[in-house]
Amino acid sequence: MSASTVHVKNISSQTSEKEVKDFFSFCGKITNIDITSSGETQNATVTFEKETAAKTALLLDNTQLGSTQVQVTSATGSNDDDGSHFTSQPERDTDEITQEEKPRSRIVAEYLAHGYVIGDQAIQRAIDLDQKHGVSNRFVSTIQGLNQKYHVEDKAKSVDQSYGVTQKTNSLWSGLNSYYELAAGTPTGQKLVNFYTQTSRQVQDIHAEARRLADLKKDESGAASGSSSEKTTCKCFSSSDSCTCKSGNCACADCGKSDVKKVPGTDKTTCNCHADADNCPCAPGACACASCPKSKTEKVPGTDKTTCNCGGNDKTCKCAEGQCACSGCSK
Repeated sequence: MSASTVHVKNISSQTSEKEVKDFFSFCGKITNIDITSSGETQNATVTFEKETAAKTALLLDNTQLGSTQVQVTSATGSNDDDGSHFTSQPERDTDEITQEEKPRSRIVAEYLAHGYVIGDQAIQRAIDLDQKHGVSNRFVSTIQGLNQKYHVEDKAKSVDQSYGVTQKTNSLWSGLNSYYELAAGTPTGQKLVNFYTQTSRQVQDIHAEARRLADLKKDESGAASGSSSEKTTCKCFSSSDSCTCKSGNCACADCGKSDVKKVPGTDKTTCNCHADADNCPCAPGACACASCPKSKTEKVPGTDKTTCNCGGNDKTCKCAEGQCACSGCSK
């Protein structure tokens, strides 16, 4: 059979075809999937569009899918990875970044971010393969080429400085930010640049990237909502002509559909929150409205953390989830 096909055994009978497809779709585009019963379990034959994806799928051998650990083997009988499938790939014919060209360390981080359990041995294998075949370097070159074409860095910096929504959008343009956070002058941006360019990546770096992706996923699942308010952020970059939010609901600074306005000469914004942090669409620490709790947060230099006046009480904390630096606060 084709080198783009893998065989999967020991799938729980309770696991649906959709769950199997979702599981392997992180590796790349699937062209066919065939599932058959095998006693009390199921077997699957998964065929990908590209051999690269099938090679990535081999990393999932002995990984938990549903209630069982699945066995994944190549249809050719060989589990060797000599990197030839990377060099033989045709030139990119689209500006969309495909799963197949992502570093395997990034793909493993995506699995972890979605709640799958990947063993550290498999993570280390992904790191080793990336380094062996120079995948991360090619990926960075792709990102840099798209940056030059679309000037993503300038737009990312503009958005970061005005509102900080680059982590909450997911189009081609802002999708580049989710990989590289091309505003590399920011602490988050530098961390992601390092994630792809460092040569001595460790397993814990993958777990850290997975946590970041999980936070990003949590933001996106709420339609990038501004807390409990009906505000939303989008990729309009302050242009109401390209804004997809409802009139009056956009939280992007200086958009014609937004009441969030930049304060000239500062990184602060004003809104109509009336000092109610739950209805404040401004970024933590950026609101200039009098008495708003969000105005009390301050960035910790050199990090993506913030401090506030919560006194360690997460119920009164207005920092973003996972970013409070106050002692004792669970956020």
